[in-house]
Amino acid sequence: MGKSSFQKIIEDFRCLNNSDPATWLPIPRFTVLLILFVLVIGVGGYLFVLDQMDALDSVKAKETRLRDEYIKGKQAAASLELYRQQLEEIDKSFGALLQQLPNRTQVDALLQEVNQAGVGQGLQFELFRPSNEVMREFYVELPIAVRIVGSYHDLGSFAADVAKLPRIVTLSGIRITPSGGVQSMEMQLKTYRYIDEAEQQAKQAQTKKGGKRKK
Repeated sequence: MGKSSFQKIIEDFRCLNNSDPATWLPIPRFTVLLILFVLVIGVGGYLFVLDQMDALDSVKAKETRLRDEYIKGKQAAASLELYRQQLEEIDKSFGALLQQLPNRTQVDALLQEVNQAGVGQGLQFELFRPSNEVMREFYVELPIAVRIVGSYHDLGSFAADVAKLPRIVTLSGIRITPSGGVQSMEMQLKTYRYIDEAEQQAKQAQTKKGGKRKK
């Protein structure tokens, strides 16, 4: 392309009538259309890529969330067996503890064992008075006021023998005072028994009845 031809093209662009594109010469018209085409393609491509990047980010976020959920689920599954073992151990421990609580028919025998523990140490019972049973959530508590007389050594041996009983018995409020050359020990002895099925049903019925009254 000669210098005169190039100058002619430049002159054609200078003489463009912006208000009437139909009068434009072929080369300027083609050039402008080509530029517009490139711009449209470029903008469209940019918007398409931008949309695809947003979609990609959404997929990555979903992948991360699913991976985290999978890891948590895997950890929970791995811990499930451990939880089962712990539950079995708790059940065994509770069962062993429950066996240490007498039922209603065994309480008299337990009280006899406590009495025998004192008699076996040569102690004299001045008071052995069971009080009314106290209903707790999972068990029944039976408090007993006790006053026994004997030597320090025999009183200590009695407490040790009570602690060795197969059933749960606790001593509290212990008070020792001299009494005629020996010692008098006053205390509150407590034993416990589990709630049998009939008592449990009665307790539940009483709870429901109390709830209805509140309403």
